[in-house]
Amino acid sequence: MTQESKKKILLILIFAALGLLAMQVPLAAVAGSKVKFTLFDSFGPIATGFIGTIPGIIAVALMQLANFFIHGAQVLDAGTIIRFFPMLFAAWYFGKARKANIVIPILAIIAFNLHPIGRSAWYYSLFWLIPVACEFLREKFLLARALGATFTAHAVGGALWVWVFGLSKAIWTSLIPMVAMERVIFAVGITVSYLVMNNLLAVLSAKQIVKAGGLVNERFVWKRLVTVHL
Repeated sequence: MTQESKKKILLILIFAALGLLAMQVPLAAVAGSKVKFTLFDSFGPIATGFIGTIPGIIAVALMQLANFFIHGAQVLDAGTIIRFFPMLFAAWYFGKARKANIVIPILAIIAFNLHPIGRSAWYYSLFWLIPVACEFLREKFLLARALGATFTAHAVGGALWVWVFGLSKAIWTSLIPMVAMERVIFAVGITVSYLVMNNLLAVLSAKQIVKAGGLVNERFVWKRLVTVHL
């Protein structure tokens, strides 16, 4: 095994461990299930921003599998299974710009509106135009990248949710203000998580504790922080 392969495996395990810890901090319940949103929703997507798309998605999958084996038996329902997929797509979106970042939310809109209840609350799926718009702004604004990622997760989850749970038009409508608030909070959380991790890696690299230079995005490094810790 090459040094580069060992480094990728180590980074996958590190991010998986951090994500697993984040999953232990519950934030809010998901409508129609025993599942809860956790701090993981503000951390998971950033893995691909540092270690690449495939390693990052593997790390996210490991986080969720480990959490399932720890808690799955207690909360196993259709919601638990569905919740496995949205974060993988959020991580995919956050990784880099690609056409699929536009296609996935559009397919989610179509899937949602093919369901009779979803079609009756069609305006709910307009949320999923946000990641489409954010794809064109991601290189200029980190927050746009984060918004796109969290709404991609929401799009995939919502499209699956309506077919599995249905819920009523009234419930989907009542969720609109809560979704707007929670997704903005998650987007800010993703942005903050990325900035903290990026600057932490920059400091550790500058102090030669770890060789993380290739993972650091210099655009988002607070130079004064790094200088202080040299």
